[in-house]
Amino acid sequence: MTTKFLRSLSSVASSAEINKKYEEAVTKLNTLQSNAQTLEKIRKQGGKRSEQNVPNMIKFAERVGISLDDVDKLSIIHVSGTKGKGSTCAFCESILRHQGYKTGFFSSPHLVEVRERFRIDGIPISREKFTNYFWDVLGKLEKTKKSAEDPMPAYFAFLTVMSLHVFLKEKVDVAIMEVGIGGQYDSTNLVRKPVVCGVSSLGLDHTSILGETIDKIAWHKAGIFKPGVPAFTSLQQEAALNVLQNRAKEIGCPLTIVPSLPMLDSNGDDITLGISGTMQRHNAALAVQLCKVWTDSRQKDQSQQEAPSEDDNNHQFILNHTEVKTLPTAVTEGLRQCRWDGRDQRIHKTGVSYYLDGAHTLESVQQCIEWFKTSSAEESKQISGRVIRILLFNSTGDREANVLIEPLVDCGFDAAVFCPNILFSTSNTVDATNLTVTKESQLNRVLANMLLFERLAVKKLQQQKHEKESTQTDTSCSAAKKSKLDNDSLENGDNSQHTVCMIEDSVITKDFPCISSALTWATQGREPNTSLQSFTEVPSKLRNAEHIQILVTGSIHLVGGVIGLIGSE
Repeated sequence: MTTKFLRSLSSVASSAEINKKYEEAVTKLNTLQSNAQTLEKIRKQGGKRSEQNVPNMIKFAERVGISLDDVDKLSIIHVSGTKGKGSTCAFCESILRHQGYKTGFFSSPHLVEVRERFRIDGIPISREKFTNYFWDVLGKLEKTKKSAEDPMPAYFAFLTVMSLHVFLKEKVDVAIMEVGIGGQYDSTNLVRKPVVCGVSSLGLDHTSILGETIDKIAWHKAGIFKPGVPAFTSLQQEAALNVLQNRAKEIGCPLTIVPSLPMLDSNGDDITLGISGTMQRHNAALAVQLCKVWTDSRQKDQSQQEAPSEDDNNHQFILNHTEVKTLPTAVTEGLRQCRWDGRDQRIHKTGVSYYLDGAHTLESVQQCIEWFKTSSAEESKQISGRVIRILLFNSTGDREANVLIEPLVDCGFDAAVFCPNILFSTSNTVDATNLTVTKESQLNRVLANMLLFERLAVKKLQQQKHEKESTQTDTSCSAAKKSKLDNDSLENGDNSQHTVCMIEDSVITKDFPCISSALTWATQGREPNTSLQSFTEVPSKLRNAEHIQILVTGSIHLVGGVIGLIGSE
C-alpha cells in the first residue's frame, strides 16, 4: 500500500470515530429534560417557579467553573423578541465579523445539527469540538450533582451554560446571545452586564408561558434590560412599546426606537441584505445600531488615542427617523453576505424549488406569504411550462394552528401536505430526536391541522360561490361538485373522513407519517434524497408539471428536517 492510501484510510477511520463520539454526545444530551418538557412543567405550575430559572442558571455555571465575573468578561450583545431575533443576531454576527472581530453566536433552535447553536466566526463548531466541550461541561455537572438542589439543568439551560464555556475557551471578541423564550426568566438572562440589548418585533407566541396579551409578552422581553446599559427596539405596537418604555425607566436603561433600514444610504448607495423578506430591513436596522454601540464601546475600552482617520470617520453613523448616514463598507458587506438558513430561504433544484421559512406566528406567516407570492411569481415567469404550488405544513406546541393556516388557504396552492417533524417513519437522526412527544400525539396534531385546512378551504369556496351567485344573474357555469366530506360533519368536528379533494377545483390535501414520505409525494419522486418506496401516485391534477414550488412553513423544526434531507445550496 502507498503512503497516500494509508493516510486516506487513517483519515476515514478518524472521521468515523469523531462522528461516533459526536452522536454519543448528542444521544446523552437528549436524555436531559428538553424544552418541551420544561414548557409543560411550567404550564402545570402556572409559572410559579420561573423566577428561579436565573438563580439556578448561576449555580449551574458555577458548578462548571464559570463565575458571574467570568461572564462579565464576555463582551455580550443580548437580543430578545418574538419575530426576527435570530435574524437580528445573524446580522450582528456578520457585521462584526466583516469588521475583523472574532465572533461567537449562540442561537436556538438548530435546523439540522445541535452544534449549529454555537458558531465561531459564523461557522458552527466542529463535531469534534462540540464533543469535547460537551463532555467537559457534563462531567463537571455530574461530579457536583449529589450535593446540588437541582442536579442537572434542562436541555436549553445546559446548552446555555455550554455556550458560555465555549465562548470563554475560544476567546471571542464578542458574544451574540439570542434569548430562548421570553427574557425575564430565560436561561440567557444570567448575563448581568451586556454591552447593549435589543428587542426585535413583538407578537403573540408561547402565550401559555408569557401571557395572552402583547403587553404581558413585552414585559418578559424587556426583562433583559440592565441598569445603564443602552437598549434598542424595532418599531412596535403601541401597547408593547409602552411596556418597553416603562420597564426601561424602572430599570434605568436608556431605550431608543430604531426605524426600518432604507433601501439607500445618504450617498445613494444600495443597502442590500443577505436574508430575504420585507421584515428583514427592521432586523438589519436594529443590528446596525447594536453593532454601532458595541464597536464604540470596544474602541473606548481600548483607549485609542490616535487622531481619527478617514476610515474611522466612516464609523460615525447612526440611524434616525429621517436619514441614514454613510455606512462603512464592512457593515454593508456584513449585511449583504449574511446568511440565516430556514428564514425566507429558497433552494432550487431541477424541476423543484423549495421555499423555506420557519414562520410560526401570525405576523411572520403573513410576511412569509408575501415573500413566497412575490418570489414564486418571479420564478414562474422564467419557466415555460406549467408550474404547481404545494404547501408543506406543520405546527407544534401551544400555537393556535388556525391563526397560521387561515392566511395560507388564500395562497392558491394546488395541494397542501401535512406531516410531523419526523424525518423517517422508522428512524430519526440523533440531532432530530424528540423524546418528549409521542409519535401518536404528533400524528394526531398533523391530522387536526389537515382537517382544519380543509374546513377553512371549504368555507372559503362556499363564500366565493355565494358572492359569485349573488352578483351574476345569468351564468352558464356548472355548480361546484360537492366532495364526499359532509360539511355538516365538518362543522361539528367529525374527523372520520379526511382523504382528498373536497370540492372540484379546490386544493388537494394529504397527510404523511414523516417528512421523507411527504417530500417524495410532493416532488413526485424528483427529490433524489428521499426514498421512492414511500411514493404513492398523485392525482392527475398535479401530474406533468414542468416545475414544482414547495413552501415549507409553520415550524422551524420542519424546515430543519427538510434541509437535513435535501441539503442546502
